[in-house]
Amino acid sequence: MPHEEELDWYVGFDWASEKHRVCLVDHTGRVVGERDVGHDGAGLTELCEWLIDKTRAEPGRIAIAIEMPHGPVVEMLLERGFAVHAINPKQLDRFRDRFTVAGAKDDSRDARVLGDSLRTDRRAFRRLAIDDPVVIELREWSRMADDLQQERNRLANRVRGQLWRYYPQMLQLSEDLAAGWFLALWDYAPTPAKAAKARQASVARILKAHRIRRLDAAEALRILRQKPLTVAAGATEAATAHIRAVAARIRLVNQQLKTAHRKLDELCAKLEPPTESEPGQTSEQRDVAILRSLPGVGRINLATLLAEAWQPLQRRDYSVLRAVSGVAPVTRRSGKACIVLRRLACNKRLERAVYHWARVATQHDPVSRQRYAALRQRGHSHGRALRTVGDRLLFLACTLLQRQVLFDPDYKHPDVAAAA
Repeated sequence: MPHEEELDWYVGFDWASEKHRVCLVDHTGRVVGERDVGHDGAGLTELCEWLIDKTRAEPGRIAIAIEMPHGPVVEMLLERGFAVHAINPKQLDRFRDRFTVAGAKDDSRDARVLGDSLRTDRRAFRRLAIDDPVVIELREWSRMADDLQQERNRLANRVRGQLWRYYPQMLQLSEDLAAGWFLALWDYAPTPAKAAKARQASVARILKAHRIRRLDAAEALRILRQKPLTVAAGATEAATAHIRAVAARIRLVNQQLKTAHRKLDELCAKLEPPTESEPGQTSEQRDVAILRSLPGVGRINLATLLAEAWQPLQRRDYSVLRAVSGVAPVTRRSGKACIVLRRLACNKRLERAVYHWARVATQHDPVSRQRYAALRQRGHSHGRALRTVGDRLLFLACTLLQRQVLFDPDYKHPDVAAAA
């Protein structure tokens, strides 16, 4: 990777859906050339050749600034060896004020702002790199699993609404209305009238087939046979038709979600060494084993951490991790006034993962539990306390990754051990 002083040319890339605008400037800020680029293989290939022809420089000495940190444009430029840098659109908007105070905006100006800002304020940009192919695939499956889970929740809420309309006693059976056994039981007894005629042996077979032990057939029938609501003629038929249509979609989503979870396990296993003592394992393989050893890290959280924060984890960059995950607060200080606010500008998927990581850790890790309890006693909210616990866990993860050791719940600091 070239050092900063080795970058002699700067390119602003204002991306769009069909046609991109590119501006090339030299180390003095002089515009050398501008052009439009089509969003296709031929157009992007021609752009790479145009940049090399204009600059007569190696691709590694040409820095490219772009707002989009991922996608086919970024991947192609990285594959060709260019030094690609990303910036948040909000930061770019501030840089735009240097070139116009009237708020004027167009593609050519944005491309020049990108290129010239990279020349003068490179520290505000983030250098991009090509991820491991397994990580790229893991990121996509992780996001698919997240989308499927959200779709499952939406469909379950629709079932809840229809059952509340005519069959509220069934809501007492489970909180998860999208579970396979719940839908199977509804298929067998979709109305209070059908529940009154249901056989206990048939309900027992449904529960046994889905390995449901917390509820027996007699209790299920007792709940379903409670006094039903009196509804208008046709309401029951309308609600059952609605649920039947939604249930078909839920079953498909459940199947796809199961496939996604299995794929997440397979991809994480590819990044993790088969055994701890296997010789020749890479640092990346060891990293996955270390993260998996931390309290509160399950399948979904591990996949999200690897997918959304792969590069900061590789650099062991604690400050970046706490910022992009939203656990680092924002301080606004002016004169005697000092306000500390929650960070809202962050990676939302990573924010949710760290939140649930901290929540589960407080249930299984004594130190996290004590930290959470102490913060609550001081008057902090549940979310604020969990963000602080998550902050500590990120610091712990970076420390273990730097030392390349697994988490040890019985570890004591040498100073503490000596005092004991």
